[in-house]
Amino acid sequence: MAGSGLAALAACAPETPPPPSSAAGIATTKAAPASSASPLVPPLASTPAAAATSAAAAPAPAPPAATAPAAPRHSLIDPASPWVVVNKHRPLAPSTFKPTDLVRPAVRLAAAGEASLLNGTTAAAAEKMFAAAAGAGVTLTLASGYRSYVTQAATYSGYVKSQGQAAADTASARPGYSEHQTGWAFDIGDGSGADSFTPRFAQQPAAVWAQANAHLFGFVVRYPWMLHGITGYYYEPWHLRYIGPEVATEMKNGGIGTLEEYFGLEAAPAYL
Repeated sequence: MAGSGLAALAACAPETPPPPSSAAGIATTKAAPASSASPLVPPLASTPAAAATSAAAAPAPAPPAATAPAAPRHSLIDPASPWVVVNKHRPLAPSTFKPTDLVRPAVRLAAAGEASLLNGTTAAAAEKMFAAAAGAGVTLTLASGYRSYVTQAATYSGYVKSQGQAAADTASARPGYSEHQTGWAFDIGDGSGADSFTPRFAQQPAAVWAQANAHLFGFVVRYPWMLHGITGYYYEPWHLRYIGPEVATEMKNGGIGTLEEYFGLEAAPAYL
């Protein structure tokens, strides 16, 4: 598929090639480091208690009663949760999940039908982000939003029939494994079609602006450059995922590129 010897992995567009070596300097303005030479750092664990100063020290007070760790604010497995993590190890449950609050956001659309829909929370955040981009003189378009299980199954089946399952797994997400099905993710364009659904899109003003500002509205670039060994997908500068402004900003400021790292989950480079 590519000169790198790695099969192209695509979450959104068919047969997305791996980024060319000339793209090594792309997207260095976003929070996550763009080069594998600067590994991303997951959240640090709590600092352990200091050791006792000496065996002859006065007896230590009784330790406090053990307490259970705080529960996550949002579920990582519920598809209706803004923190759900979907990857090649973590399918949706149920696999045929459909958001109950799909709406068509009031943004510039480059998609029709179900692909023009997002869940209500994502749609509201997208409207604010698109308006802010327009105010900065940058055009964003919604190129692909919600994708149903049935649509994903048909797409994946077409690849299996024409190329075989092994090749299909490098070109299309299996049904029930796509972030698009949750309504929390969508693809952007700039209305021109230039470099759409290719890593070179990172050089277009729409992608540059989104990489620098999307966190303010709760979005992250879900599949960053050179982190396919964690996410299972090559660089997709067009694929944005709503996670909420707090987490998105923490990821940007902390140089954390993936949800897997942020939430301390295992890498998912391939299906189990």
